[in-house]
Amino acid sequence: MLRQGSRFLLSRASAASMSWRRQFSTDLPAETVGDSKFNDAWKKLIPNVDMVIVPATTGQMGVLPGHVATIAELKPGILSVHEGNDVSKYFLSGGFAFVHANSVADIIAVEATPLDRIDPNLVQKGLADFQQKLNSASTDVEKAEAQIGVDVHSALNAALTEAVFQLVMKQVLNPEMEGFLE
Repeated sequence: MLRQGSRFLLSRASAASMSWRRQFSTDLPAETVGDSKFNDAWKKLIPNVDMVIVPATTGQMGVLPGHVATIAELKPGILSVHEGNDVSKYFLSGGFAFVHANSVADIIAVEATPLDRIDPNLVQKGLADFQQKLNSASTDVEKAEAQIGVDVHSALNAALTEAVFQLVMKQVLNPEMEGFLE
């Protein structure tokens, strides 16, 4: 599951540009590596991105045009791409975000999957399988591998729970507040 390599490229014009909307594209290999049931290779170009929110190990990090140069380690979680009123969400299993001084950000993820393509039943099964492996692990390597599986599947489960909660809240809230939970 963690063998799929992916690369997100967030293209930003120079910091001197006053445009608040930027281009965002994703570029991944055409083949899926490993036995992941829900990961799917994709390539997408999204013009006019306003903001990207990444799951950094220090907390959620919003990347806007003109963001200060930084490097952040990414933990398993949701990457949100905001373009106008539309928000696209992807699950990342980890990686790094490199935000450059010229307003270009590279987001490199071990694995990235559109959130709506993840099967909750497979997540629950995977979590149970890795918890069982963790409980029966006899070596440090087995324990570490099982713990990674538990961590990723727990983050997947939390991401799906959050997505369901936000969907329910959108239906309850006034339509004028639609972007409130994004």
